[in-house]
Amino acid sequence: MTLAAGGIGAAPARAQVTGPAPVQRLELERYLGTWRQLAAIPQYFNLVCARDTQANYSLDPQGGIAVRNSCITWANTLNEINGTAVVNDRETGAQLHVSFPGVPTQDRQEGPTNYIVTALGPDYSWALVTDPSRISGFVLARAAALEERAWGEVLAAITAAGQNPCLYLTSPTTGGESRIVPLCLR
Repeated sequence: MTLAAGGIGAAPARAQVTGPAPVQRLELERYLGTWRQLAAIPQYFNLVCARDTQANYSLDPQGGIAVRNSCITWANTLNEINGTAVVNDRETGAQLHVSFPGVPTQDRQEGPTNYIVTALGPDYSWALVTDPSRISGFVLARAAALEERAWGEVLAAITAAGQNPCLYLTSPTTGGESRIVPLCLR
């Protein structure tokens, strides 16, 4: 622990907490398309989702990133929201600001990073996404299910990002997992 300047009675300096590291390089063209959510740390905005949660990323006519999230609700209806994403980190391309109109704390089109791709399958078959404070977390995949080897890589990536796999709950997906269980018990 380091003491602040000032000697006796000085308050200890707080350790600087750094966010999770992004992947070394995100190839946006390969990342675009549809991703299925296979597990996530529950967030208030996705509690309505019962199954088949997806994110679709595409280039919009102005060259930005269009985001369309969808899921099937507990009432068996389609829930969708459209937003935008801006790359905040030109070095890696893996830190973005994602915004959704009308969603508290996420309605500004530009702002600080709130989406970090911290790990990727080598073939872009899966991705781990979190935020600088590690409050959110999403396991995304191109397919409805992952092989056990890939799940091992995902669990290792979650731990490497400074998160607890037990905070992630599996997301029911047609053709994949049907239960909601902590990822550490999967």
